[in-house]
Amino acid sequence: MKEKLLIISILFVFCSAIAVGKDFNVKNFGAKGNGKKMDSPAIQKAIDKCAESGGGRVIVPPGTYLCATIVLKDNVMLSLQKDALLLGTTDINAYKNLDPFTEGLGIEVGSAFIVAIDAKNIGLEGEGVIDGQGSALKAKHIETDTRPEGQRWGLRPFLLRIVRCDGVKIKDITLKYAGAWTSHYFQSRNIEIDNVKIQSVGVAHNDGINIDGCQEVTISNCDILSGDDALCFKSTSSKMPCKNIVVNNMRLKSNQAGIKMGTESMSGFEQIKITNCHIYDTRNGGIKLFTVDGAKLRDVIIENITMENVRTPMMFRLGARLSVFRKNEDVQQPVGSFERVLIKNVKAIADDDSQLNPPSGILITGIPDHYITDLTLENISITLLGTGTEEHAKRIVPEAITEYPEVKTFGPYLPAYGVWARHVKNLILKNVTFHLKNADYRPELIFDDAVNVKIYR
Repeated sequence: MKEKLLIISILFVFCSAIAVGKDFNVKNFGAKGNGKKMDSPAIQKAIDKCAESGGGRVIVPPGTYLCATIVLKDNVMLSLQKDALLLGTTDINAYKNLDPFTEGLGIEVGSAFIVAIDAKNIGLEGEGVIDGQGSALKAKHIETDTRPEGQRWGLRPFLLRIVRCDGVKIKDITLKYAGAWTSHYFQSRNIEIDNVKIQSVGVAHNDGINIDGCQEVTISNCDILSGDDALCFKSTSSKMPCKNIVVNNMRLKSNQAGIKMGTESMSGFEQIKITNCHIYDTRNGGIKLFTVDGAKLRDVIIENITMENVRTPMMFRLGARLSVFRKNEDVQQPVGSFERVLIKNVKAIADDDSQLNPPSGILITGIPDHYITDLTLENISITLLGTGTEEHAKRIVPEAITEYPEVKTFGPYLPAYGVWARHVKNLILKNVTFHLKNADYRPELIFDDAVNVKIYR
């Protein structure tokens, strides 16, 4: 595979963002900002009036504003001044689900604190904070909902949802403690996310940024500390792929993955470039690229990445789970494809305590008759614990063709400490090295059903 085939040239032409207009101060519409009175009705009045007037800024001055669902409208920028806090109510019944769907584990989700549906030229800005009080929300919820967590969590609200919007700018804001996913952008275009800080831990499913079937997207200069995947690309619908996306200069910490594509993967992941990221203290993978529900994953570049204390630095998976997430509007897709991916200039220190024990560096697997194709790994350095035995090297890894795509699906350990690759074609390893803290008696490299593997030291 020639690298020039992977060069992405993307021209972003964003709309003139928010139309020039007046400022609308929420206190002029009855908001108190005392943390006691429910202020979302007053804030919604300000947003509605701003939109009716042709657009502008809705100003949230310093104070604590107790809120339920707030809906953004055309040409409105919600601007939170320094020391302004939008505080989510812990009454789970106060939130609205304006676009329900089923996520990868089969739970209906979609309610949200801040939401925009079919809007144009909208955004959030300012030095203020949006706090969903996720842990307190959950604690109150489970007082009356005694079902298992896996059944009830879908009622908890996302912090920010952008659905089928065009012209979105999220800048300088801090997002904290979501009830579920922190931010979800679905089938939207012309999105700019810059200098956003996310600190969202405490309950399950606290993803940081979820890009779900969106196009013409830039994400830069963000600092994410998340309980679930930090930067995640999804496609919960077959109708619109993730395409033409540039990510740069990110700090990513997660209890799951740092960079992930494809837990939900019905449509494609195409022409995506991710550069200059530091991934640290992740508990379930550094870079994880999946297509298991029919998506074409292709023309992806990830380069100039550092990782520290990361469990299983890299995983690449083409599978055939073939789930449908919007069952009233979508149908099952055929098996997808995984091709033309370049991972370059990565230096990783793997966590000694891994979900694979003993740890391994890179897991690559397609399924019979469906190969991961044209994957290039170049200038990769990974430090590992070692401690593998000759007995570990004999393990037969399950195919798990239809199962949920995760590292643990192929555990508890792999028979190679460096690269374990199965069902691959045109795999290139160029200057890929592994450094062991202890002896490891497994092979460095294992290839199973591999066609045209090239290794350059």
